[in-house]
Amino acid sequence: MIEYVRGTLEELTPAMAVIDCQGVGYGLNISLGTFSAIQGKQEVKLFVYEVIREDAYQLWGFATRSERELFLQLTSVSGIGAAMARMILSAFSPSELVEVISSGNDRALKSVKGIGPKAAQRVIVDLRDKILGLDITPTNTSAPATALNQETQQEAVAALTMLGFSPAPSAKVVTKLLSEDPDMAVEQIIKQALKML
Repeated sequence: MIEYVRGTLEELTPAMAVIDCQGVGYGLNISLGTFSAIQGKQEVKLFVYEVIREDAYQLWGFATRSERELFLQLTSVSGIGAAMARMILSAFSPSELVEVISSGNDRALKSVKGIGPKAAQRVIVDLRDKILGLDITPTNTSAPATALNQETQQEAVAALTMLGFSPAPSAKVVTKLLSEDPDMAVEQIIKQALKML
């Protein structure tokens, strides 16, 4: 079992990080929270969760142990797979998610694309007691503002496309958000877009 990967950050997108560990490049699926935590860094350490299936071998990377623990808790809920858990962790920081679950805020959970009323209730019912034992500390979710509005727009649309959304609707939502707040950071745009798409 791989506990963590430490090395040079070779490539970074809002959905994937490639870390060079002594000549071996590990591609790790990441959330937006992890993306913003490691953005701009050269040397990084990500905690790892391995998903080994008959048809795939995936590595999931997390900036903190608490984010990984929440990911494992989410995937233990019936109907919530790894991709959906990443979507939830991209919409909320670990501390926000703990607050949402412990307060029974199913409306906030339903704002995440793909989470219906039943799934939101399952997450709350299954995890409300389990998350109380987790030591969740607030994570740094502020991404540095990009110099060019157009560059920010392109990066946000590319990220949403990688997360499985169609480019045209993604571009429309990102343009709307940037027209309301031209200085909005990429991660904030994506978080808002996830609730609108």
